[in-house]
Amino acid sequence: SKLGNQIASASVELGDAIVSIHRSEMLNFFQILKLDTQLDFSMLLDVTAVDWLDNRDARFEVVYHLMSLSKKFRLRVKIQLEEQAPEVDSLVPLWPSANFMEREVWDMFGIEFAGHPDLRRILMYDEFEGHPLRKDYPLRGKQPRVPLRHPEVENTSRLMHRDPLVHIGGAAK
Repeated sequence: SKLGNQIASASVELGDAIVSIHRSEMLNFFQILKLDTQLDFSMLLDVTAVDWLDNRDARFEVVYHLMSLSKKFRLRVKIQLEEQAPEVDSLVPLWPSANFMEREVWDMFGIEFAGHPDLRRILMYDEFEGHPLRKDYPLRGKQPRVPLRHPEVENTSRLMHRDPLVHIGGAAK
């Protein structure tokens, strides 16, 4: 009953409960799911997104998979977002595990997570242009060339010019 007026739609597909909520309700909705002992959704399993491009009213959908371990119950929560400036609130304050998952969704789809403590690329390099899982991403697009950055290779090449036997097992004698 605490959540009823916040749910836009609900269904069951292949045994999983699925609810759609409005973005404006999300923080309160997820707080209740996690903190209410009758619900006890203590685990955030996954955060992902879908780009529907021309197939729907809202272009993007952020999808959360939750688990209540005490109730042995899974829940999928969907939030639809418009194409222009897609953004939802970060759930890192509720579930710290959301950190890398939200970064991945931002990196791949360009969906912002307001209040995220460190929203930066996690899979692509910093100079990468665009978000490769968006359906409008150019398949033959060219990315800026960047210098090779492998500190472990640079360190190895420096060591190769020294006597390797002297440096094995610690400081030189």
